[in-house]
Amino acid sequence: MYEQCWVKVNEVVTKGLPWTVEEEALLKALVEAKTPLSVVAVKLGRQHGAILLKCRRLGLSFSEATAAAISLPAELPSVEETLKKLAGALEAACASGLSRVEVQRLQVVATLAKTYKEILSDYINYREIEAKLNDMEAKYAALLQQQAAGVASQSDSAQVAKNPAE
Repeated sequence: MYEQCWVKVNEVVTKGLPWTVEEEALLKALVEAKTPLSVVAVKLGRQHGAILLKCRRLGLSFSEATAAAISLPAELPSVEETLKKLAGALEAACASGLSRVEVQRLQVVATLAKTYKEILSDYINYREIEAKLNDMEAKYAALLQQQAAGVASQSDSAQVAKNPAE
């Protein structure tokens, strides 16, 4: 139907089939519906890079991680819960006869658990620093108020000393 051709757009040379008006309309609708990139790629029969490039050219903002694709937990799992998942992945990886896909999945679980633990530790440290900073700001504000009250009372005393008849 289409011949494969080289297209030069914005100084970027791409190779592929030209987009039809219908494909562009479908892409726009899918992006507006916040459809995950992998689903868009399957529906359009295009590679991820081609879709992202076309979105940029059309001025569409494509969010690769959408709320529909990733469900967010209400509470952050604790370090202990994460370590339990890591330990479970380690235990499962020790079993014999695992397929290549199972081993890869366990590697991903282990990597994600380790990364989460590290990021959570940083987050907890930042929360502690933030709490200390908020406490220091409150103390500083109270100190400024005390100093302002002290300056006001000193100026009142000085005023009385100058005009004792008042």
